[in-house]
Amino acid sequence: MPTYDTLLSNPAYFYPFLVFLSLCIGSFLNVVILRLPKMMEQDWRCQCEEFLEIPEGDRKPEKKFTLSSPNSTCPKCGHEIKPWENIPVISYLFLGGKCASCKAPISIRYPLIEAATAILSVFTVAWLGAGEKGLWALVLVWALIALTVIDFDTQLLPDSITLPLLWLGLILNYFGVLTDFSSAFWGAIFGYLSLWSIYWLFKLVTGKEGMGHGDFKLLGALGAWLGWQLLPAVILLSSVVGAIIGISLIAFRGHGREVPIPFGPYLAIAGLLALWFGPELQALWFSYLRL
Repeated sequence: MPTYDTLLSNPAYFYPFLVFLSLCIGSFLNVVILRLPKMMEQDWRCQCEEFLEIPEGDRKPEKKFTLSSPNSTCPKCGHEIKPWENIPVISYLFLGGKCASCKAPISIRYPLIEAATAILSVFTVAWLGAGEKGLWALVLVWALIALTVIDFDTQLLPDSITLPLLWLGLILNYFGVLTDFSSAFWGAIFGYLSLWSIYWLFKLVTGKEGMGHGDFKLLGALGAWLGWQLLPAVILLSSVVGAIIGISLIAFRGHGREVPIPFGPYLAIAGLLALWFGPELQALWFSYLRL
């Protein structure tokens, strides 16, 4: 069996292996995106029932979801998806985008997420290198993909992803993997407190909540991975991207002005840009400030 050094020394083997691995990760991210919000809702309902002291017999029975069970099924006919029907991208193409049993259409989002995971993973390793920095950066990329889609779907940024991501960034940078520990430490603090301050200022002025608490934690996690120096660029980029997409939704799709727009995806996009082009963004930012 080839070792990692053998794979790394031969791009003809390494990159196909990386594509295969990241396609499988993308398939797992589809499970996380679909099931994690349901698991959170079940946990909240259970906590509410316990708080209200509702007897066990009066509680609403429901199927328990985890990331590993029950097995994936067709939402229309209940057909249990076989392993050969769940090969990333390939199965979708082979089945013609339809359920093998009832021929109901399968959302194209599933292969798109798998393909996007592979493309972003390959780009990350090709750009940052296949060493320690590039490989650990894949964890950040995969987490941001999951958070982006979950936030678009539910306007939730699960603590079970953002908080481990923050701590992992601090641990990695204790050993100087992506930046020095001092930059990561203050990046986590400033990242969280910057949006926390904006949240409370907006709430005091308008009486409304302008963003969710998950956004604070996500920016704190990005600060822990990238360092405080890149936080201004991340905030600026996410605001610009959010403004462009928000205005476009209002202008072209009739998106109501009062309908909340998730901010997490724009933070994630800005975080990816900072991960890939951090030195260039930092130099541009400092040049703008004439530092």
